[in-house]
Amino acid sequence: MSTGTLYTVSAPSGAGKTSLVKALIEADSQVTVSVSHTTRAMRPGEVEGINYHFVDRDEFVAMLGKSAFLEHAQVFDNFYGTSRAWVEETLASGRDVILEIDWQGAEQVRKLMPETVGIFILPPSQQALLERLTGRGQDDQSVIDKRMAQAIDEMSHYVETDYLVINDDFTTALNELRSIMVAERQRLVRQQERHSGLLQSLLRSQ
Repeated sequence: MSTGTLYTVSAPSGAGKTSLVKALIEADSQVTVSVSHTTRAMRPGEVEGINYHFVDRDEFVAMLGKSAFLEHAQVFDNFYGTSRAWVEETLASGRDVILEIDWQGAEQVRKLMPETVGIFILPPSQQALLERLTGRGQDDQSVIDKRMAQAIDEMSHYVETDYLVINDDFTTALNELRSIMVAERQRLVRQQERHSGLLQSLLRSQ
């Protein structure tokens, strides 16, 4: 059985990453998204193992000590991490894995698994990004200004990935994401792994 491909998908807040990845997962049965471990409390409506794996701080620290995470980060008082064992087992089963992750996390992952394929999603303009952030209607202007400044810094790291998708039209961006997955599966090394018996029979002298 051929192994799957690990992808990191990064984007600034408001670029539509989560919606695109959700639609991709629904459209492509060969790819799944990693579920992170976190020490933050479960929120209403969240489900263990679906939204996150919820653990206490002591368990998270113990996992850190065992190098159990491909990447991890602290956001305010909470910790988040991606299980290395789960990712490796899922890839070994032949499924592709997506990590929805910021550029720092993607950098950590590439150091441990250099074969990881990086994808960055950008908005079509700063104005479009601002409208998406403002359209949520949940934040005051000072928060929006802070997020815009952070987004501009984050977007500068697109050069560190392998593929760039501009999310102007959602359907087009989704098709481009799917095309990346299809193209990666046709790489020579993966086709050789997947079709070794066929290739040997095709080249066998008569």
